[in-house]
Amino acid sequence: MLAEVTFTVERGAFFGIVGPNGSGKTTLLRAALGILAPRAGRVLRPAQHGQARIGYVPQRLAIDPIFPLTVRDIVLMGRYRPFGALRGTRAADSRAAAAACERLGILDLLESPYRDLSGGQQQRTLIARALAAEPEVLVFDEPTNGMDLPAEQSIMDLILGLRRERGSTVLFVTHLLNLVADAATELALVRDGRVRVGRREDVLRPEILAALYGVPVEVHRVAGRTFVIASGGAP
Repeated sequence: MLAEVTFTVERGAFFGIVGPNGSGKTTLLRAALGILAPRAGRVLRPAQHGQARIGYVPQRLAIDPIFPLTVRDIVLMGRYRPFGALRGTRAADSRAAAAACERLGILDLLESPYRDLSGGQQQRTLIARALAAEPEVLVFDEPTNGMDLPAEQSIMDLILGLRRERGSTVLFVTHLLNLVADAATELALVRDGRVRVGRREDVLRPEILAALYGVPVEVHRVAGRTFVIASGGAP
């Protein structure tokens, strides 16, 4: 259970939600998106902007590979929410799906079975599905989970590129603090029901991280990148 959590996600922010498995970060994300109703308090959205279109990118394992779905099938799912799944696929939907796949570099995989793709290709397919919805907010749930370092870096470069191009707001859930130590503009660090929220430069301080994680922590800049190191292993 999470308590006494207060934060604001500004338009265009890269908001990282970081914590170990079972810490409550997915609960925090679902409450922010309105999927879960908080037991107390409120989630406010600016009325003047209406309901923002959200492109949600789940973990790859959320798509059961037993179903014989092609890349096209999965990317077209991104059109269901804004336009409805029962009205059938229109030319505009196909164009949006193809454009998203082209941007993600998987246009040549449109007819390929999703289950036959590599992990990186599967993740790009799920991101293309989110882009097909023409979203204002992109939400990623552990998008690099289970990837090797080159694939992880490729996906991160892609996400940052999309944010620059589209000016999108990004919500990014991960258990790897170092993955978002430079990318995030704001961070919510979740641990044992406790949440510390703030701008990246205010949160990534040794004394704050040590108090949250219960171990001595060092923060270093190496070759222009930020690394958080904790004794006995990284948080």
